[in-house]
Amino acid sequence: MFLQYDVIVVGAGHAGCEAAASAANLGSKVLLITMNMQTIAQMSCNPAMGGIAKGQIVREIDAMGGYSGIVTDKSMIQFRMLNRSKGPAMWSPRAQNDRMLFAATWREMLEQTPNVDFYQDMVNSLLVKDGKVYGVITGLGHEIRSKAVVVTSGTFLNGVIHIGEKRFGGGRVAEKAATGITEQLVSLGLESDRLKTGTPPRIDGRSLDYSKMEEQKGDEEIIGFSYLDIPKPKEQRSCWISYTNSTVHEILKTGFDRSPMYTGRIEGVGPRYCPSIEDKINRFPERERHQLFIEPEGWNTVEIYVNGFSTSLPEEVQYQALQQVPGFENVRIFRPGYAIEYDYFPPTQLKHSLETKPLENLFFAGQINGTTGYEEAACQGLMAGINAHQKINNLEPVILKRSEAYIGVLIDDLISKGTEEPYRMFTSRAEFRTLLRQDNADLRLTEMSYRLGLATQKRMEKTLAKKNGVEKIKEVLKEFSIEPAESNDYLTEKNSAALVQKQKAQQVLLRPNIDLNSMVTAIPRFGAALSEYTPEILEQAEIQVKYDVYIEKEKDLVKRMAQLEDLLIPENFNYDKISSLSNEALQKFKKIKPRTLGQASRISGVNPSDVQILMVFMGR
Repeated sequence: MFLQYDVIVVGAGHAGCEAAASAANLGSKVLLITMNMQTIAQMSCNPAMGGIAKGQIVREIDAMGGYSGIVTDKSMIQFRMLNRSKGPAMWSPRAQNDRMLFAATWREMLEQTPNVDFYQDMVNSLLVKDGKVYGVITGLGHEIRSKAVVVTSGTFLNGVIHIGEKRFGGGRVAEKAATGITEQLVSLGLESDRLKTGTPPRIDGRSLDYSKMEEQKGDEEIIGFSYLDIPKPKEQRSCWISYTNSTVHEILKTGFDRSPMYTGRIEGVGPRYCPSIEDKINRFPERERHQLFIEPEGWNTVEIYVNGFSTSLPEEVQYQALQQVPGFENVRIFRPGYAIEYDYFPPTQLKHSLETKPLENLFFAGQINGTTGYEEAACQGLMAGINAHQKINNLEPVILKRSEAYIGVLIDDLISKGTEEPYRMFTSRAEFRTLLRQDNADLRLTEMSYRLGLATQKRMEKTLAKKNGVEKIKEVLKEFSIEPAESNDYLTEKNSAALVQKQKAQQVLLRPNIDLNSMVTAIPRFGAALSEYTPEILEQAEIQVKYDVYIEKEKDLVKRMAQLEDLLIPENFNYDKISSLSNEALQKFKKIKPRTLGQASRISGVNPSDVQILMVFMGR
C-alpha cells in the first residue's frame, strides 16, 4: 500500500507544510501525514501573519522559496506595515487573513507540488534501529518507511484543553490529542517538558456595535510579503479597537478561583509576550484598561477574533466580562476561549540542522521545539525539510548565520540558550537587525537558496534585476546634479534649506524629511533619469544610501564576530579535562556540545572567561 519515502512529515500545520514543500521541491519523495486532511495549514489562533520581527521571517521564508508569503498574499483581507515611523530595520509587514482561504490556498499549493503525497492518520510511534529513525507506525497499524522523519506536532502531543474547571484531552478544540510519541522518545533518551498557550473567544460580529470602537484601516499601498508579483486585494476589511475597563477586570477576578492557571491544574509555562487577560490583570494591577483588537476572520464570515482577550476562565465569566467591553454589550459567543497544555522537547537537544542529537534522521520543527507563532513554526519547518533532504543525500546541512537571517537567530537561540517558555521572535533578539530588514530578505537569501535548488530561476532573475537596479540608482545619485531653480520649491515644502548652488542628488537625499520617491516626482529632470525603476527598487536604494554608515558598522561587527564562528570545536571534545571552567559552563558545554566558539559564547550561564579558557585550551 505504501511506497518507500525519502521524508515523512508528521503534522500539517505551518511547520509541517513548509517542511513538506521544501523537501519535495529539492527532489525528495515526501509523505505528509495529518490527523485531519480538512485542517491542513489551519490558523489555530489569530487570523493574521507577520508583525514585529515575524513579518521579517515570512519575507525570509519567501526569499528562500517557501510558500508562506505567497499564501498570505493570496488570502489577505488587510495589510499594514508596522513601525513606519521608525527606521527601516524596524519596519514589519503584517496581514489579516481569511482563515478558510489561507488553509485552502496552502492545501492547493501542496497538492500542486510534485513529490508530495498525503495520508490521514495519527502517528503513534517511530521506527528506530541502532539510534536511527527509519519510518513511522500509524494509529491504524501501518509501518511506513522513510530515510528521515520530520515531527511537527504543534500542540497535539498529550494535549490537554482547559476551560475553567473543565479539562479534556485535545490538540485543538474538537480534535483529539496525539499520544505515544513523547513516551517513546523519552525512553530513547530525549527530555520532554510541558508548555501552555491559549486562545480568546470567537464572537458573532453581528452582535457588536462598531460605533463604540476605533476603526483600524489597512495601508493604502499594499506591499505584501512575497517578492513575486502576487495580485493584491482591491479592497480591505477594517479591524477595530476597543478596551477593557475596571468593571471587566473585577468580573474576570471572580473566576480566578476556578482558573486552571491559578488552581495549579496547568503545570506548563505560558507565553510571556502574549499573556492571557487574567495574566495581564494579575501582572499589571495598576493598568486600568487593556487594548483589544477586533479582527474579522475572513471576507465572507461574521466570525470575529478578539485579540488580547486570551483566557481559560469559565465560559460564564468570559461572557459576563465581555458584555462590559464597549461595543460588546449584546455579544454572542461562538466559542469560548481556552488554554491548551502540551509536550515539547527542550531544543538544546537539537543540532543547528534541527536534527535531534540522540536519534539520527529525526528532525523537529515548530512548537515541539518550544516556539510560539505561525511564523516561527513555518521557518523551522522550511529549514527542517531542507536539512532532512540534505542529510539523506549526504549533503552539507544548510545553517543560516545570525548575521544572515532572523531564521538563523531563532534557531541559534533555541539550540544555544534553550527555552523554558514559549519562544517568540522580536527585533531585539537580533544583534544585526540593520542588516536583517524585511526589504532586503531577497538580496540576502535568494542566491543561496537558488544554488541549493529551492528558489526558482524566476526568483533569481527578479533578485538580480533588483540588485543591479539598486546599484545603477546609487550611481545616478552620485553623478546627477540638481539645480536650485528646479528643486527649491520642493525643498521649502519639505522644510529643508533651499540650495544656493547645484548639488549632487545623493547629498539632497541625505537630508532629513527628504525621500527618493517624492524627489523623483517633484524634480522632473531627475525623475526622468530614474523613470525605469519600480518604487520597491527606489526604496531599497534609498535605504542603502541613507543608512550606509550604520550598515557598514554592522558589517564590520559581523566580520569580527565571524572569527569566533569560524573556530570549530571538535565534535567529541573532552570538556572534563579543563579544570578551570566554571561548573555551569562545564555542564552546559557537555549538554549542548556547541559547534563553534561563537555558539559557546551565546549559551546562557557561560561567561566570557569560560570562552577565553576554552579558546586557550584549543590553542587559540
